[in-house]
Amino acid sequence: MHSIEEKRVYGDREGATEAYVSSSIGVVRVRVAGDTVGEFGLCDRCTAHDVAAADGIVAVATDEDVRLLVPPAEDDESAADDPPITETGFGPAVAVGLDDAGLLAASPDGEIARLAGDVPADDGDWESLESAGIGAVRAIDGDLVGTEDGVYRVHEAGLDHAGLSAVRDVSAAGVPLAATDDGLYKLGNGWMQVLEGPFDVVAADPQSEPGRLARAHAVSGETVYAYGENDWQVYDRSSTPVVGFGYGETCYAVTERGTFLSATPDDGNGPWRSRTLGIGDVTGLAVLR
Repeated sequence: MHSIEEKRVYGDREGATEAYVSSSIGVVRVRVAGDTVGEFGLCDRCTAHDVAAADGIVAVATDEDVRLLVPPAEDDESAADDPPITETGFGPAVAVGLDDAGLLAASPDGEIARLAGDVPADDGDWESLESAGIGAVRAIDGDLVGTEDGVYRVHEAGLDHAGLSAVRDVSAAGVPLAATDDGLYKLGNGWMQVLEGPFDVVAADPQSEPGRLARAHAVSGETVYAYGENDWQVYDRSSTPVVGFGYGETCYAVTERGTFLSATPDDGNGPWRSRTLGIGDVTGLAVLR
């Protein structure tokens, strides 16, 4: 296996999509074009618990702080360099997310805060949201926070409990989804169970229109489900759990052991192509669009 320190190249950068994989050794940037993996390499060495990306910003939850990576534009001469890293002063974080109002982060003790002002900004201040007693935070997506005590919805002043319990992951795009200890749920007239069993991961294409799912995936143990034609179907089974999904020209995923997956063309639900990144203890995936 090649060292991650060696920048591996399997194609040029023109027209490539950037994906960011968080892991116990740091953040790996992966360039992909369609279902083909190009260059990849470690761009930030840290213990990364979560990663989120939107509007040209990549946010990383680490043991030390919430870090921001701002990749240069494709026509920038520095585009080949690793993106600069900005410390935000939040402190240790276990989860990050980006909603319409900016950047959200969660601390190990369950405190939720929002970074005020433009992101990134050297003079930004973290505004703590009223979040006492919400339990251990396991995921943030959009305005949804998934915790051991259920789903919470973020509003300007704090959080409101939105139901469920033992939530492991959440997805806010299109139709809100929650992966819990006893099933996969969607939000309609209340939370409705769509699949039984313990679910670990759920994600939907951020480009989904409100009220509908364009592309969505969920993981229960070693089984990956995909949403299509108004129903959830088994898509794949793997001996290594998938821990994150991202969406671009096709669907991307990453396993706990550091295998990057890209779905071959078929509305993004064709067979996986795979590339080993040379890392382990992977915690998440975010695609910059």
